[in-house]
Amino acid sequence: MVAVQKDYWYFLVLMMPLCFLKDSVQMKAPESTVILQEGMILDCLCPWTGQLTMVSWTKKSLSQPLAIYHPQYGTNFESSYDGRVEFLKTTQMDGSISISNVTEDDIGQYHCSLQTYPQGSWTKDTFVENTAITTTISIQPDTKLVVAENDNLTIKCDLVHNGEVLQVSIEKLNIEEGSSNIIATCQMLSEGVELNEFDSRGRVNCSDAMEVSLHLTNIIKEDAGFYRCNFSTDAGVQSTTVLLTTLPAQDLQGLHYMLYVYIGGGLVAVALLMILLVTWLNRMKRKREDYRIKLHPAKRQKWTYQPHE
Repeated sequence: MVAVQKDYWYFLVLMMPLCFLKDSVQMKAPESTVILQEGMILDCLCPWTGQLTMVSWTKKSLSQPLAIYHPQYGTNFESSYDGRVEFLKTTQMDGSISISNVTEDDIGQYHCSLQTYPQGSWTKDTFVENTAITTTISIQPDTKLVVAENDNLTIKCDLVHNGEVLQVSIEKLNIEEGSSNIIATCQMLSEGVELNEFDSRGRVNCSDAMEVSLHLTNIIKEDAGFYRCNFSTDAGVQSTTVLLTTLPAQDLQGLHYMLYVYIGGGLVAVALLMILLVTWLNRMKRKREDYRIKLHPAKRQKWTYQPHE
């Protein structure tokens, strides 16, 4: 009976994506990295609204799904993960899992596939790495912004892309934890553009042209960090990264003061150089005039020869 049940589950996992190929959209979220630790959470939170029909988790080293969840039929787990994996289900569209009693065998690439109705499937790859071999994550931002605390700032998702934009998401990266938090998504639907916000920090604007911006008011120190805009197009996923640096208000005021001092000093130096240049040119002009006067025939002294008597 157990074998029959598992065969049913695996058949359901294989066949379910085929049922959504027609009149549906397949979205792939950007990859993320999680450090191997007890109770680690592998995120799989679908950013849009709808009806969840099934969630399946696979691992690259396994030939069969390690965890499956169906709203009607419940859950099923691969033997090595049975009793160690738990579906979090914090929201209706949450397929995230937590893994306990972890070992180095849990290192590897995980793939989450979340089937929804009517939008289609949403997938994400997560890499679990050991702290002993994890290298420092280095991100080269496309844009750098500096803002003083208590000020306001707007982060715009700008990307030169090819193809039709189907969805744009903006997230804040947690570099130290190797995770990220989705702030909002902007999705193109048949009836128009749908905006979903998942974080109350800031206000997100989404236009009909799929232009997304995050407006932060009363900037705080915790707002600093990397923000990533992900564009899901019919040509694939493209991303752009913004590095936001916050400074105490007094530091930025001091910076502005020094900037004004340097600019003022530079203007004074330029003015002095102009004065000296004009004075020198006037002197040279007067010298040339005096020289021309001396050479003029009317100004030359006439000598008359008088014979001696």
